[in-house]
Amino acid sequence: MANSESSSSPVNEEENSQRISTLHHQTMPSDLTQDEFTQLSQSIAEFHTYQLGHGRCSSLLAQRIHAPPETVWSVVRRFDRPQIYKHFIKSCNVSEDFEMRVGCTRDVNVISGLPANTSRERLDLLDDDRRVTGFSITGGEHRLRNYKSVTTVHRFEKEEEEERIWTVVLESYVVDVPEGNSEEDTRLFADTVIRLNLQKLASITEAMNRNNNNNNNNSSQVR
Repeated sequence: MANSESSSSPVNEEENSQRISTLHHQTMPSDLTQDEFTQLSQSIAEFHTYQLGHGRCSSLLAQRIHAPPETVWSVVRRFDRPQIYKHFIKSCNVSEDFEMRVGCTRDVNVISGLPANTSRERLDLLDDDRRVTGFSITGGEHRLRNYKSVTTVHRFEKEEEEERIWTVVLESYVVDVPEGNSEEDTRLFADTVIRLNLQKLASITEAMNRNNNNNNNNSSQVR
């Protein structure tokens, strides 16, 4: 996570003293098994922990996907094409000289019917080796102020079950609670959107995996 600038002013010291760390690593998402959660706890503590102050809320969601992590990561890492698996995105625009690296930005147009029109987003984190990515919303017409999100992709396998391989995707966020809304309302809205996105990610990457397996089988038969 990006570290915020520190200050020795009394006001900031008081604000910092009122902040608490999220405890996502101690609360198992409903979509995980106990074994999966145990294996993921360290990664959750490392990548999905936030400092919460007054008027902020956070959540962690999980999705099991029956496809290899390489396939899932190939979709998740595409900061320039979130519409591949994210609902409610009409289009995404990047600059002509776009390079996918930390600091790059995208402009997202949202479909009608949501409390948002546009969103400018910055890539904060991209680690292909550990399969971790994160972004923050820096502008646009929307109600998700100071929104930051991290997504991690994790490999699981069971050798006794014909080397069955699957993936667990974790996505967390922290955001300001809009004026006039409760923390529960804010989490419900954000959780619903993310859950739908993760379900679509599973559907797309599982189909990609089936197609890859079919192509491999056909190639073997040709030989």
